[in-house]
Amino acid sequence: MSLSFERVSFRYRRASQAVFVDFFWKIPNGRTVLLGPNGAGKSTLLALGADMLRPDKGIVSYRTLQTTRRSDRAAYRRAVGWMPQQVRAVPGLTAREQVAYAGWLKGLSRSRSWLAAARALDRVGLSELAGRKTSSLSGGQLRRVGLAQALVHEAEVLLLDEPTAGLDPAQRARFREILAELPDELPVVVSTHQVDDLSELFDIVAVIENGTIRFEGEVSVFMDLAPQGVTERRAEAAYTSIIPRER
Repeated sequence: MSLSFERVSFRYRRASQAVFVDFFWKIPNGRTVLLGPNGAGKSTLLALGADMLRPDKGIVSYRTLQTTRRSDRAAYRRAVGWMPQQVRAVPGLTAREQVAYAGWLKGLSRSRSWLAAARALDRVGLSELAGRKTSSLSGGQLRRVGLAQALVHEAEVLLLDEPTAGLDPAQRARFREILAELPDELPVVVSTHQVDDLSELFDIVAVIENGTIRFEGEVSVFMDLAPQGVTERRAEAAYTSIIPRER
C-alpha cells in the first residue's frame, strides 16, 4: 500500500481559494514525475504528503499510518523522505551536521545519523564539502544538501519538490544518476514544471492543474498524446495537449 490522499481538502487561509477539494490520489509504485504549471498545487501536495502541512479535511496515509493521528506522526515521517522546493542553510552547521540533524529528527540515533549523513552526501557528490558551512555553499550545492537530507534516513517513499531547480547540466545529470541508483520498488515522486525534466528514468507521468490530476499514465502513453506528426519536443507537445498554453 502506497502513500494516498483520500477526500483531501486544503486551503492556506480561510478567505483564500481552496488548493484541493475532495482530492483523491494514490502515489504509484516506481518513479513518478509530477508535472504542472506554477500554482497547480504540486508543492502543496508534496508538503501534505510529507506531513509538513495537514489537510483541513480528508486523510493522508501511508500503509496504516495517518498524518491526522498524533500517535502515527513520528512513524509516518520516518517512512517519508521530503525535499522541499526551498532548501535553507541552518546557521552555524556544516553540510554533514545539517544532514545528520535531519536524520536525527527522523528518529536515527546521533551516531547512526552521523554515519548516514556521510553516505548521503557521498551519494549526491558532496563528500568534499561535508565540513563546509552550509551558509557558504552555492545554491546548487545547497539543493544537493537538501537531497541528501531526503535520503539520509532510507525512507520508504521519496517526495522531491523541484529537485533540479538551480542545478547546472552536470549536476542535473548527477541527479538522474542518483535517481537511477534508487531501488526500483521505492516509490519516488519528482515534481517539476519543466517538461524537459522528463526522462527515461520515470515510469509514470502525472499532470496536475488547479488541484486536480488531469492525467496519470505510463511515459509512453503520455508521449502518445503529442499530435500526430510531431517528432521534436514531443513531451512538450504532449503536455500542451493536456494543459494548453496561456494566450
